[in-house]
Amino acid sequence: MTGSSEISWFSALCDDDYEFLGQPDPRLQSSFEHCRNIVLTAEKGGFDNILLPSGYALGIDGTAIAGALGALTSKIRLLLAVRCGEMWPPQLARQLATLDQILAGRLTVNIISSDLPGTTVESAPRYRRTLEVMKIVRTLMSGDDLSFDGEFFQLDLEAPRLCKVRRRAPAYYFGGLSDNARDVAAKAADVFLMWPDTMANVQDIVDDMRRRAAEHDRSLRFGYRVHVIVRETEDEARTYAARLMSKLDDDVGTATRQKSLDHASVGVQRQAQMRDIADDEGFAEEHLWTGIGRARSGCGAAIVGNPDQVLAKLKAYQAMGFEAFIFSGYPHAQECDLFSRYVLPELQHAPLDIDT
Repeated sequence: MTGSSEISWFSALCDDDYEFLGQPDPRLQSSFEHCRNIVLTAEKGGFDNILLPSGYALGIDGTAIAGALGALTSKIRLLLAVRCGEMWPPQLARQLATLDQILAGRLTVNIISSDLPGTTVESAPRYRRTLEVMKIVRTLMSGDDLSFDGEFFQLDLEAPRLCKVRRRAPAYYFGGLSDNARDVAAKAADVFLMWPDTMANVQDIVDDMRRRAAEHDRSLRFGYRVHVIVRETEDEARTYAARLMSKLDDDVGTATRQKSLDHASVGVQRQAQMRDIADDEGFAEEHLWTGIGRARSGCGAAIVGNPDQVLAKLKAYQAMGFEAFIFSGYPHAQECDLFSRYVLPELQHAPLDIDT
């Protein structure tokens, strides 16, 4: 595999860890101890970054966890998901600057275009508000004073002292398939994150996002968020995939998907379409298995195979321009360890170097 990619794992802060999908297990429920152990496993395994997801109704708070993990980790970066509709932008800038100080510059940020819990804003204005939040936070974290007259925020204030001292705005990771989401990414994101899709659709989206970014005299890096099941043989990987789904009740799976605040998004709809086109074993294309999407919203497919097959799939994505990968598997600590032994040693990898 040529070139270097950022290889990240996922810590299950949103009540999303199972031995059997659809069967909650108290041992795997989101808690500081459980999610901390996933992060420490990833750091020990040599991963570059780890996603700390966020969901208002599910799991535990990522920002608080990130602060605690700063004292327990020394190498791995933390990709903190921020539901920007829930935060006042100047306070968010100061909070993120504090976290980045604790982490000695190891903070990256996954921007989520969210509503304030209990309220609903239509897609177009919600994404316009998200863009304003991204601009405000980046300005303040860069240490620059702010004079902002927008549709949603009118602010005239100095940057917090800590921001003026640090003058560092962490890279924005951002995803979404709707036109509104793509436009925001083209204007303000650093890394455009995608969920699993067929190779042809992936290429179409990459081409579209490059075109949109160029219209704003910008360029984007590309990231791929996907589950993975890797075993010594393909048969073993497929057998494990079947075992993972063996106790799932379809009604429970549907209810689990609908709990997520993004269950009606364009991206989630596309994950459902892939399940519709999949073969009898759930494969939408070679080694891309959609069974996981029966029991969770969001990222709904996994790369399944032996180490060589998984590496070949990653090489194909890398050839399309992907420089960042965020993997996960069930249970997360177990699969993190397996990936770090079977696949990670074969990858040339390092954290993305993004100067914002």
